[in-house]
Amino acid sequence: MPLYELQCITAHFTQYAHIQSLVKVSAQGIIARGGVVREIKSLGTKALPQRMRSHKTWHDIADYWIMRFDASPKSMKTLTAALKQDPRVVRWTTLKLGERLQDMLGSRAQTID
Repeated sequence: MPLYELQCITAHFTQYAHIQSLVKVSAQGIIARGGVVREIKSLGTKALPQRMRSHKTWHDIADYWIMRFDASPKSMKTLTAALKQDPRVVRWTTLKLGERLQDMLGSRAQTID
């Protein structure tokens, strides 16, 4: 299973419960389809570089978060469809970090003996 990184910008709410439930549903969807969630990190609330419109609503500030996970391409389609329909999501992108363990580890540093 490839390693992916989901970078998500969500609409800002005064209560953190809305974002927490979105992250929880996304992670549970990956786990339910045989994937593994490696890391979930919140990057906090930030002003957007420009006003963004999503689901007929304008946004000036948003909450940023990242999730790294292993998942099959089939489960990626399901996650993408869920994010596309969720009104809390302003923007998102998914990066494929690697498919094999060697891709994720990188090359070894050369040592002089």
